[in-house]
Amino acid sequence: MSWQPADDPQCKTAPDDGAVAMVITPKEHDIGGLIVRRSLPSAQRRSVGPFVFLDQMGPAVFKAGQGIDVRPHPHIGLATITYLYDGVIGHKDSLGFDQAIRPGEINWMTAGRGIVHSERTPGDVRAAGGPLFGLQAWVALPIDFEETAPSFVHYPADALPRWQEGGAAVALIAGTLSGRTSPVAFFSPIFYADVRLAAGAAFTLPPDHAERAAHVAEGEVTIAGNTFHAGQTVVFREGPDVVITGQSAAKVMVLGGAPLDTVPDARPNQPRHMFWNFVHHDAARIEQAKDDWKNGRFPAVPGETEFIPLPE
Repeated sequence: MSWQPADDPQCKTAPDDGAVAMVITPKEHDIGGLIVRRSLPSAQRRSVGPFVFLDQMGPAVFKAGQGIDVRPHPHIGLATITYLYDGVIGHKDSLGFDQAIRPGEINWMTAGRGIVHSERTPGDVRAAGGPLFGLQAWVALPIDFEETAPSFVHYPADALPRWQEGGAAVALIAGTLSGRTSPVAFFSPIFYADVRLAAGAAFTLPPDHAERAAHVAEGEVTIAGNTFHAGQTVVFREGPDVVITGQSAAKVMVLGGAPLDTVPDARPNQPRHMFWNFVHHDAARIEQAKDDWKNGRFPAVPGETEFIPLPE
């Protein structure tokens, strides 16, 4: 999905309870009937592990004839992960892939040195109308892989490791967690998992990775004696186990990994430059990408003539 400039989310530092370091409560933005909540990046927290962008889409219900139309737009230096709880999104890209994604499936697109894609509601789904609810995340590529060849992989829902724990149902989308490994490969340590909680059920997030967070997509949860509600992202301190308990039925996405690699002149807590849909450690490379998009040097998405102009 194309990043558009937005107001900074509202962040606050949590009390010293031993587990919670920060709570991000993003503002809501209505983009034509679809509510979007952006947790990352924020003014106080630019990344969690390699995750530099986290958007929650919906939940929303479109009337017949309505849907989303994200016109072709470019990316560099990152990978995008689209994951749906409900609904369908059609993906097309400049490599020629044309792949709808449905709940529980994974569309993993590595931009590397450059890719262009569009995201739209498929025609048959648009005609009938229906729900849309999910998340899109961007993970910054390690510096040594920022210019890797672009690629796209689709994973069916049954390809993911799944298990039950403390009444919670867990699906590991990417990386490693609790001794399990997803087939979705990445270039640095990462974890990204869908945790479904019944009221009173609990999931223990282990200290497997240095940077960890939990995004509450639906319902309410209790962590370290505090209650968090839908839309909030809770960033944890390094070290202890974190127990996430459903105050009600809840959908929670846990995410993180190793801290981003940095270059010597990087500003504190700013290990990557970001502009629009471009992520890179080298600001000059982003300027080149901007010029390439303005002057039509990115590859086209087959069959698409529309595009999103570079923000000025």
